[in-house]
Parts: sequence; C-alpha cells; structure tokens
Amino acid sequence: MIWVYKFDDNYIWQAGKDILVDVENGEKIPKGYTDKQPPDGLFIAKYDPQKEEWFEAATKEYIDSLQPDPRPPDDVMMLKKQVALLTLQFSQMQKGGAS
Repeated sequence: MIWVYKFDDNYIWQAGKDILVDVENGEKIPKGYTDKQPPDGLFIAKYDPQKEEWFEAATKEYIDSLQPDPRPPDDVMMLKKQVALLTLQFSQMQKGGAS
C-alpha cells in the first residue's frame, strides 16, 4: 500500500483527498493522483507531470497576504525609545553647555 496525492484539473494539490493504493496487488494509481508527495512548506502545491515534481504556485503577493501584520510597539518599547532619545538630547546639551 502506498499513499497517492490528488490534484485537480489545474494540477493543484487537493489536500485531505489523498488515498491508499494497493500497488503490490496490482491496483493502479487513479488518474488525477501521483505517488510523489508534495513537500512541506508550499502554500499552493502544483504538480508538474512531465518533471514529476511539485512546485510553489502561490504568488509572492498571496503569500505576503497570509502573513500577520507586524504588531505595533508596546508601551515598554515606546518608553525605552523615549528614554534613549532624552538621554541623547541630555548628553548633547551637556556637551554644548560645557564649551
């Protein structure tokens, strides 16, 4: 028994529709399936039957749209930046006042 992986008419992997095929007893791999497992990490896995391999079909824009927005700075980080800025301004004032 081997796992085979389903793809649609556009060769896009249909996750969750993989099946077991008993090739040892002569069962054939059905049309629209391959015994090549899609690699982990693909957002939209697309099969190339000539090369017998999967590749990424998702655009960069699509992948970027799935990423969470960066978190806004929290209060502690903002206070750290303000302290650093005030420290810099204070040291510059001291240097300017000493001349």
